[in-house]
Amino acid sequence: QARLVESGGGRVQAGESLRLSCEHSGRAVYLMSWFRQAPGKEREFVARINRSGGTRDIADSVKDRFSISRDNAKNTVYLQMNNVIPEDTAVYRCAAAIDNPINYHRPGVYDYWGQGTQVTVSS
Repeated sequence: QARLVESGGGRVQAGESLRLSCEHSGRAVYLMSWFRQAPGKEREFVARINRSGGTRDIADSVKDRFSISRDNAKNTVYLQMNNVIPEDTAVYRCAAAIDNPINYHRPGVYDYWGQGTQVTVSS
């Protein structure tokens, strides 16, 4: 089993920055991603990064403002959110896959999930 624990969420003003962390422990995984879900909306892919950090993708909707990175010494993946807007308000959840799924943007391909961290952006 793998365990994912998110942190770093909170309430911020539009235009500010926030960094979310996802600490992984337990079973080794290949891919780690961030998803978000706003009230009344479907879970949305935000970003992914593979074990080495050599493969990264950011959703088009946030690619100009968000970035993903990892520190393997700390077993932690980060989501840097810059210039946040109210539409970024959501529960952000970390996900991990044991292998390398082709459809990495689909929640169903992931093996493990964190509990989530709330991000609220006020205007």
